[in-house]
Amino acid sequence: MAAGSCLLLLLLLPWLVTASRSPPGCRIRITSKGLDLVKQEGLRFVEQELHNITVPDLHGKEGPFHYNISQVKVTDLQLALSDLHFQPQQHLVFNIDNASISLRFRRQLLYWFFYDIGSVNASADGVHIHTVLQLAKDGAGRLKISNVTCNASIAMMRAGFSGTLRKVYEFLSTFIVSGMRFLLSQQICPSLEHASLVLLNSLLDTVPVRSYVDEHIGIDYSLLQDPAVSTDTLDLDFKGMFFPRTRENQELENHAVEPVIKETERMVYVAFSEYFFDSAMHAYYQAGVLAIELQGEKVPKDLDVLLRATFFGTILMLSPTVDAPLRLVLQVSSPPRCIIKPSGISISVSAFLNISLVPLDRPAVQLSSMAVEIKLSAKVFLQGKALRVQLDLRRFRIYSKELALESLALFSLQVPLKTLLQLTIMPIINERTKKGVQIPLPEGMDFTNEVVTNHAGFLTVGADLHFSKGLREVIEKYRPAPTADTGSWPVTPSADPRQL
Repeated sequence: MAAGSCLLLLLLLPWLVTASRSPPGCRIRITSKGLDLVKQEGLRFVEQELHNITVPDLHGKEGPFHYNISQVKVTDLQLALSDLHFQPQQHLVFNIDNASISLRFRRQLLYWFFYDIGSVNASADGVHIHTVLQLAKDGAGRLKISNVTCNASIAMMRAGFSGTLRKVYEFLSTFIVSGMRFLLSQQICPSLEHASLVLLNSLLDTVPVRSYVDEHIGIDYSLLQDPAVSTDTLDLDFKGMFFPRTRENQELENHAVEPVIKETERMVYVAFSEYFFDSAMHAYYQAGVLAIELQGEKVPKDLDVLLRATFFGTILMLSPTVDAPLRLVLQVSSPPRCIIKPSGISISVSAFLNISLVPLDRPAVQLSSMAVEIKLSAKVFLQGKALRVQLDLRRFRIYSKELALESLALFSLQVPLKTLLQLTIMPIINERTKKGVQIPLPEGMDFTNEVVTNHAGFLTVGADLHFSKGLREVIEKYRPAPTADTGSWPVTPSADPRQL
């Protein structure tokens, strides 16, 4: 019986894990086409890193000959054959084949009383580098390169010696060239590992994980799990939840449809579920900013006259306040909801509208409090890395919260108030959404040629990528400051291995 229960638990475990996982509010897919662009920029970065390789001095003694090779510098690289591709489950593989590295170094030779010094040009041919980068989610929910596996080999090393003791160098070339080949091959992988684990991770640090959108709300872009890598795509699942700055630890459960990306034609796809937009409106609602007040001269003159005519009897009964200014307060009564369909995006808003007289130095007198139902259409678009929303008024209805007869009396206000909302309030709202919210991409990388597609419960943005800044420029900007422990590698080993 116990064995049967364990077997049942093992069968159900994958389903239970899937069921407990919260769906992403935002999902980003990078395709092989996007990886090709990254490879071009990454190859330039690798060339720069290999140019900066530091090769230790080489010195030795063969019979009566004492030699020393120093000041080894890389003068040229030819990385003709390179490849960057996805490798399931969480890896990127970077290969360089049949590359060549040109070097220049200083030579010194002591033979009895003869001393020779000069420069030598050398080349390493048939250079092969195989690097595997493992991608993972770190403790803060940020994408990181968690591990690097690297292998480097050099098929052939050649050096051109000249001068008075050229014959002697030719005799020693076997020792010198083989030593140089060994030292150079030993420096390639440490250089690329440092470039990946330190420098490229500093670039990934520029991706926003938890940041403020404005003075009222922030957004959580932490990864929900490790990236999912197939042979053609890399998928990143982000929480995609907004939060009010006054309640930063607040959690909003995600019951929306999980966004699904099937396309691979563009370099990158970004999908947003209804939860992404709902959490933004919920955060603004929690922050208490979904309210607009118009008073006095801010109320359009025609509407002021109409409202005074509508509430003429009430105002006469309050004769001391007949000339008092009007105040209109439109207050959202519950968090708005977003509905995404293939036909478009709509937002439903429930609110109440309070109309009052505000006599000078006296308490305000409420003339009416009416319920408002608003339906907005939304157009989503990208500009650079900013996701922006343009709202338009589709439907507007007011009714009395208490009496049906009063709802009939308010019917004449329907069109003027809708016009007020359309011409006065909607521009204010759209001005607030104009800044947009940043998409989680590293600094220096932007979207181009965006196409937005609506689905049932989510939308996708397909785009191409563009490097507005080079990797080197961004990395130099955010390069970690060297420390006593990790600032540089020692050229010579420590005298006491226990000190390392």
